[in-house]
Amino acid sequence: MKQILIFLLCTLLSNATVQQEDLTKQAIVKIYTTAKIPNYQAPWSSSTRSSTGSGAIIEGGYILTNAHVVANQSFLEVQRYGQRKRYIAKVFAVSHQADLALLKVEKSEFFSGVSPLAFGTLPEVEQKIVVYGYPMGGNTLSATIGVVSRVEHHTYAHSGEAFLAIQVDAAVNPGNSGGPALSNGKIVGVVMQVISKSQNIGYLVPVSMVQHFIEDMKDGHYDGFADLGLGTQKLENSATRRYYGLDDNVSGKLIDKIVHNSPLKDVLKESDILTKIDGHNIENDGTVAFRKHEYTHYHYFVDTYQMGERVTLDIIRNKKPMEINAVLKNIADDMYLVKTTRYDTMPSYFICGGYVFSPLTRNLISSTNRNRTTLSYLASKWQEQDKNEVVVLLKVLASDMSRGDNNFAMWPIDKVNGETFKNFYEFYQKMEAVKSQYIVLEDENGVKVIIDKKEAQEKQSEILKKYNIQFDKSADLRD
Repeated sequence: MKQILIFLLCTLLSNATVQQEDLTKQAIVKIYTTAKIPNYQAPWSSSTRSSTGSGAIIEGGYILTNAHVVANQSFLEVQRYGQRKRYIAKVFAVSHQADLALLKVEKSEFFSGVSPLAFGTLPEVEQKIVVYGYPMGGNTLSATIGVVSRVEHHTYAHSGEAFLAIQVDAAVNPGNSGGPALSNGKIVGVVMQVISKSQNIGYLVPVSMVQHFIEDMKDGHYDGFADLGLGTQKLENSATRRYYGLDDNVSGKLIDKIVHNSPLKDVLKESDILTKIDGHNIENDGTVAFRKHEYTHYHYFVDTYQMGERVTLDIIRNKKPMEINAVLKNIADDMYLVKTTRYDTMPSYFICGGYVFSPLTRNLISSTNRNRTTLSYLASKWQEQDKNEVVVLLKVLASDMSRGDNNFAMWPIDKVNGETFKNFYEFYQKMEAVKSQYIVLEDENGVKVIIDKKEAQEKQSEILKKYNIQFDKSADLRD
């Protein structure tokens, strides 16, 4: 009798597990994306690309997925597990910073019989996870099992910004993107990216980042993850520590730059020592303990806050400890001279007599190998009060008026007729306002490109027609 009872109990548990797995699978979605891909080397043109990804139905009638699954989308369809019908979907919210998106489907029948997946907590190292999705190589749902390898800050390929990420050893492939990683039946992360030329090293956007994004979007507006606007350096060198009078009991990072529009501009000074954030010690390598024996970048405790909230910082100034508070107001794009990777928008450009100008973006840098060293250096610089964007001569469309200048490409411009400018729009205004015969463009080394404005205006239509270009400027400038 005892053996029969054990057998029945095992059978009941097995059936319950199968039923739970089936409910989980019903919440997994395949996403079909048609995207309009801008051509940053020819910013007046674009191409179309189709791709697939994965997602999960969560509370509120949303589909959770990656931003890169739906980036630049022009048409979206979704399909539930075990069904063949596709439904039209729309992007409700997107965070290109955190590579996350929420989709909506208007037809309520799409959600019929589905139990939304719930969120778990940040998993521990060695915790077992199951990754669901629709990777390349098949049309049916795939489930792979693995464990959490590590949890620490990692650069998100989609945005180029660094946030907390979960490394897993579960098999992750193209098409898995946006699919949920579950532990004990709850979402602990969203599949984000994989390291190519590696064996089963994949990364998840952790559930803490997902919940921050969802909380952020509750007011219908995306504010993003805040940036302090600080340049810091490690304090591991003994001579540097002696110079600043630091004993072995003090750790932290040296503040060597404060961006002009940082919320901390008026309360911090260069050469202050940042020792704690929200009461958590900052180590000399810039890490903090977020769990016992686990360390990551100190910005972890900034990323837990929503925009507009306050963060507490402990500093040492002139060998005296101090505590300050700062309201979080800015994202990385407000701080860097070259903005993070752009999506869901066409690039800006302006053509003058076949000379093509554009703001420098990371998309543009990654689209070419021309002048990569100089442009990458510019991408690492902070904004200044009188300069928040770089403008480049993108290329020169060959014609009789541009002879000798055709080798100019990806060339940063510093002045227009001897005058500096703050950004691309101001550059465009200065170009339009030139009344003299010649427009003199100059880089920081004094190299010049000279355009005869009257000749450029006379030959503009002919050049545009020759290169099959409809407009001489992007829609944002036409408007």
